[in-house]
Amino acid sequence: MDLALLRTFVTVHRAGSFTRAAALLGLSQPAVTSQIRTLERQLGRPLFLRQARGVTPTTMGDELAHKAAPHLDALVEIAETGPDNDASLRTLHLAGPPEFTAERALPALTELTGDDGQPFALRASFGNAEETLEGLAAGHHDLAISTARPRGALLTATTLCDEEHILVAAPRWAERIGSANPDPKDAPALDDLPLIEVHESLPFVSRYWASVFDSRPAASGTVIVPDLRAVLACAEAGAGLAVLPRYLCALALERGEVVPLHEPAVPPLRTYFLVVRTGTLAMPHIARAHEWLHRAAIGWG
Repeated sequence: MDLALLRTFVTVHRAGSFTRAAALLGLSQPAVTSQIRTLERQLGRPLFLRQARGVTPTTMGDELAHKAAPHLDALVEIAETGPDNDASLRTLHLAGPPEFTAERALPALTELTGDDGQPFALRASFGNAEETLEGLAAGHHDLAISTARPRGALLTATTLCDEEHILVAAPRWAERIGSANPDPKDAPALDDLPLIEVHESLPFVSRYWASVFDSRPAASGTVIVPDLRAVLACAEAGAGLAVLPRYLCALALERGEVVPLHEPAVPPLRTYFLVVRTGTLAMPHIARAHEWLHRAAIGWG
């Protein structure tokens, strides 16, 4: 079986589209289509189901990708570093949500970029769960931090840690509602306050309201800014209430710059997953970063 055909097949499987795979491979779409048809004729089975947008692998396609992808990744590793080169000189491409990656993952991994042990170069990019998982599957990243567990056999996920969400605001807002710890049935009192969020859909506030108050927030966002660190800064400045990860606002809470407006017995949690392409943990630089992040996560609780 031609390795070039397998490489094209795995790229299409990861990209979910002949068009995206062609761009990744530097080939024309007809060339990619022709190679997949050739491979399907050789195997005597269809590998993809063509749809209006992209393609979906058949059972045979998934099985072949699961078997072939790790070995192709290993061959790429050898081709890029050479059999006699030190794999520790490889570059690790990490992707994840901006705040968690910046505040948690990168400080931990930069310890591995120095002269001690087996250093590697580090490149990071930010994105939401969908973007990072798509980029990982397409081969743009080596390691992804995601709040969504991927489906299928192409990507392998392990639980990294949980983050606690906390409802906070500047002290004057707590004084205004009369208590720093209102009863859950008094959620409407909180609905009178302006909201600070990362998106118009109020993902953090809505999740908190559903989990704690079994309701939806009545107010719309007053300040919308796509970074939780900016949300915290606005909350400290008194712009309104916000739902934030406790790790992100712990120092502000300690300083009294923000205060908790509600502390439920069981706080809402969000789980982070560490995700790799199946089989790539055989590569030393990816395995080392993977293990190091899991070790670091023990102290994040």
